[in-house]
Order: sequence, then structure tokens, then C-alpha cells
Amino acid sequence: MKVVLINGSPNEYGCTYTALAEVAKTLGKEGVESEIIHIGKRAIRGCQDCDACGGDHCVFNDDVTNLVVERMRKADGLVVGSPVYYASANGSVVSLLDRVFRVGKCFAHKPAAAITSARRAGTTATMDELNKYFLIAQMPVVSSTYWTMVHGNTPEEVLRDEEGMQTMRNLGRNMAWLLKSIEAAKKVGIEPPAAESGCRTNFIR
Repeated sequence: MKVVLINGSPNEYGCTYTALAEVAKTLGKEGVESEIIHIGKRAIRGCQDCDACGGDHCVFNDDVTNLVVERMRKADGLVVGSPVYYASANGSVVSLLDRVFRVGKCFAHKPAAAITSARRAGTTATMDELNKYFLIAQMPVVSSTYWTMVHGNTPEEVLRDEEGMQTMRNLGRNMAWLLKSIEAAKKVGIEPPAAESGCRTNFIR
């Protein structure tokens, strides 16, 4: 079993990474492999709704979008972390997720969680924003013992957020438990439900 963790901060080893690393460490203790992918500092273009992807890969290959899709095809779970910018997620990680979820057809029934990091506020709004990607892709959202956020202006301050770090560890344990439960269900023949499709309506027809 493997979980992909996306560091949606331009700072590779900043506050968001510190929270993700605690989750990754806990997953390791539970026997679950993990990989942290850093989105980097380069600009990530948004989805242009060009329909050229064909549901396989994005035609723009100048950032980590296709790497994330490829990793998720083989992974069993996903954690997305973002710093809070103006009570919202980092624009780069939103652009990334818009394209990843447009292209990737490999997310359904894989557990997912969002982590947010802020000096003070905006964490819950950011978490709600990120969770919407999981909810539309049929991904079970993994919870913890508090909202999955950390507070601090530096990695050192995040480490001093004892409840935040505890929340990260409990998230890691819950993710590992759910992954093992899904694996056990498959071994006895319980498969994910087949979703209905074909109905697409708007407000005028």
C-alpha cells in the first residue's frame, strides 16, 4: 500500500511539509509506504478546458501534473497539503488539482485527506476547498481527532503545535486503518460500488 502526499507550498521544507512529514512518518510505522511530491516554485498553469487530454494525460507537460497522475494510478491513497493564502489554498495547488482531477480517472474509492497550514486563520475554508476535489471523485475523506490543520509561522513553531501534530499522527493512523480495511474487503470479494452515469443536467433543461 502506498499514499501520495502533495506538498502544495512553494517552500519545500516549510510548515506544510512539516505536517505532511508527520503523517508520512506515522504511515510508515503502520506499514504503509508514502511519497511526498513537492509542487515547486515554478508557475503551474490552470486547466484550459481544451479537452485535448483525452482523460489520460495533460498536454502541458511543463510541471508536476502528469507526474502526480502517474503516481496516483499506482497509489492507494492521497493527502494534499496547502498553506493558507488569503483564507484560501495556494493558487498553484488549485491549478494543479484542477488539471489532475480532470485528467486522472484513477481516484475513485481511494481514501484522501486535506491538510492546511496557517499562522492564524483561514484553515477551515482552505480545507473545505480542497475536500471538494475528493468528494466529486468518489474518494472517502479521512478524518482525524480535530480539523486537519497546523499553526505556526515557521517549521519550528509547527512542531510546537502539539495538538496539530497529534492530529497529523491520528490522521496517518486513520488513513492506514482505512487502507487496510479496503484491502481486507477486497480479499473476501467485496468490491467498490459501480456508480451510475449518463445524467448531466443544468438549470435550463
